[in-house]
Amino acid sequence: MSARLDTMPRYRRMTAQDLDVVMATEAAVYPYPWTRGNFSDSLTAGYHCWIVERAGEIAGYTVVAIAAEEAHLLNLSVARPWQRQGLGRELLEFVLKLSRDFSARVILLEVRPSNVAARALYATAGFSEIGVRRGYYPAGEGREDAVVLQLALQR
Repeated sequence: MSARLDTMPRYRRMTAQDLDVVMATEAAVYPYPWTRGNFSDSLTAGYHCWIVERAGEIAGYTVVAIAAEEAHLLNLSVARPWQRQGLGRELLEFVLKLSRDFSARVILLEVRPSNVAARALYATAGFSEIGVRRGYYPAGEGREDAVVLQLALQR
C-alpha cells in the first residue's frame, strides 16, 4: 500500500515567516534551544536552511553551512509528534544529498554525548568520531562537551 500523499514529506527553503513555528519546535525538543537570532543569522548568511513538511505542518528542519568542499551540519530537528517515524533519518539523507550537490566532500557536526538518539542516527549513517570540543554546550550543571563527527561523502 502506498503512503498517503498528505503525509509524504515536502522540502522547501526556510523563511523568516517560519521562525515562530521553528522556535516553538526548538523549545519543545531541546533543553537549550537555538535562539531566534541563530536562525535569523543563518538565513541572512545564506546557509542552507530547509523545512520538511508533513500533513501540511512543519515536521522538521535543518541548517547546513557548505563552503570549500566541506559541509557543517549545524541543526537537524524533528518536531515531537513526528519523532520515531524515520523522519530524522530521511532529513539526514536530504542533508547528505544537498551537501554532495554543492560539492562537499565531507560533512562535520557536533552532538551532545547525552543525545543518544542522535548519536545512534549518525552512527548508522556512517559518521565517525574525530574529536571532542570541551565545554561546548550549556548544561544544567555548567557545560557539556560536544562529540565531533565526520562523514566522507561519496559522489
